[in-house]
Amino acid sequence: MVQQDEVGRRRAAVVAGTTALGIELGSTRIKACLVDEDGTPLASGSHAWENQFEDGTWTYSLEAVEAGLRDCYARLVDDVEAQYGVRPTTYGALGVSAMMHGYLAFDADGELLVPFRTWRNTSTGPAAAELTELLGYNVPLRWSVAHWYQAILDREPHADRVASLTTLAGYVHRRLTGRHVLGVGDASGMFPVDPGTRDYDHARLALVDERAATHRDGPKLAELLPDVLVAGEDAGRLTAEGAAWLDPTGSLEPGVLLCPPEGDAGTGMVATNAVAPRTGNVSAGTSIFAMVVLERPLAAVHHELDLVTTPAGDLVAMVHCNNGASELDAWAGLLGELAAAVGATATPDDVFGAIFRAALDGDTDGGGLLAYNYLAGEPITGLDEGRPLVVRTPGSRLTLANFARTQVYGAFGTLALGMRVLADEGVGIDGMLAHGGMFRTAGVAQRLLAAAIGAPVSVGRSAGEGGAWGIAVLAGYARDRAAGAPHATADLGTYLREHVFASAETVTVDPDPADVAGFTTYLERYAAGLAVERAAVAALPTRTDGEDLV
Repeated sequence: MVQQDEVGRRRAAVVAGTTALGIELGSTRIKACLVDEDGTPLASGSHAWENQFEDGTWTYSLEAVEAGLRDCYARLVDDVEAQYGVRPTTYGALGVSAMMHGYLAFDADGELLVPFRTWRNTSTGPAAAELTELLGYNVPLRWSVAHWYQAILDREPHADRVASLTTLAGYVHRRLTGRHVLGVGDASGMFPVDPGTRDYDHARLALVDERAATHRDGPKLAELLPDVLVAGEDAGRLTAEGAAWLDPTGSLEPGVLLCPPEGDAGTGMVATNAVAPRTGNVSAGTSIFAMVVLERPLAAVHHELDLVTTPAGDLVAMVHCNNGASELDAWAGLLGELAAAVGATATPDDVFGAIFRAALDGDTDGGGLLAYNYLAGEPITGLDEGRPLVVRTPGSRLTLANFARTQVYGAFGTLALGMRVLADEGVGIDGMLAHGGMFRTAGVAQRLLAAAIGAPVSVGRSAGEGGAWGIAVLAGYARDRAAGAPHATADLGTYLREHVFASAETVTVDPDPADVAGFTTYLERYAAGLAVERAAVAALPTRTDGEDLV
């Protein structure tokens, strides 16, 4: 319970506008988080949404973006009023983050040329392969440059009309400020970034321009991409039009400082204080990915690994899996229906808690069961489409505990395959910090993740706050630097360690040898069973609207 004097202090911060607001557009939820001067969460708001599968493309409409942002912001304002008796009209700083990568292409008039193609789409194979070979740098299927070049290869009518490219965070930021900019972490998911300059790699840009010119006449790629900014820089001010777009009630005042817009990978690193070399984080949501800050460049190109950057521009190896906790969510929903059918009262949190607790009682190898969480394609394992599967042999031990453990293992399976590539490169990891809804049940997903990656896993106070809190912290960093605050003159890592996380409590779990041995057995079976997944994709086609054909 917050004491009355603390409520008064927080109310005063809201009225004075010294707070920082972060908004993140995730895969299933748009969330806003308001923090005070030291990063303590004060209030939140959220809006649930889902991607749509239209004409063979995973997308969100810009109308859904606008409506979702407005609803999320309104709920945040309501929460502030409910707790502190005032409604905020301004902030010390504001930041926007969102799902990385994908393709948002606009013409010279600022009109969207084709529906937003999200990170989940895997239709860019030829472009990604050609660009990877050309650049000597892994270009994943979901990167913006892969989508852009694939449109050129496919001679899509809109390709000659593209005047600007951006990400979802960059689009929202431009609506709020009028500036076509992007944080370096998010920019590194559009095109390779040179860690030395903390800007796009201009030598590689020239190679792409030369190759694209063999297919069409048009502007150079650098003319289309957003300008790159690093954490702490001034990324513009909230315009009157931007304020009205976010808050149509007219209460939000223009002039608020904005930090560089970032991707959810970067905000996850901030939220877990994992921006220093030999540290990293795992973010678990609709997708799941691990970020490891590198001490040196990798020796070879690996299709399992993206090379991106922290919000400060330091090189990071990223293992990005398209499929995360969605299948686990679906099974939790089914078990919740079963509980209701037998007359039990169980909230979603009750069901998830029961599943996770049961997982700890399962056999360390999952009892011979296999679970594939592939709702979408998975580039790391070479699958353009996915089919969720639970597979067992007649000798498997089908119990609730083994089923639960296998579902958690299944969420980490592809991630573990990618992390083993990093280990083979000799990348050292002192520890990983985890965040996302899977880690709200203390000690379960954390313990099994430690077994999956073979490294200590820590969970802190931000485990449930996630990226919205991370971008709020980045907004606070920009605010403090603009004000010349002494604690903000240092680099981002020092600012986080000494100002934001100075008194933060974390719980660390080391890998349990029995769990490690069991997961190793499970992963060997999992890798072999990918043949079953491929056969399921071939045997069970889907329509272009995503519904199964029967």
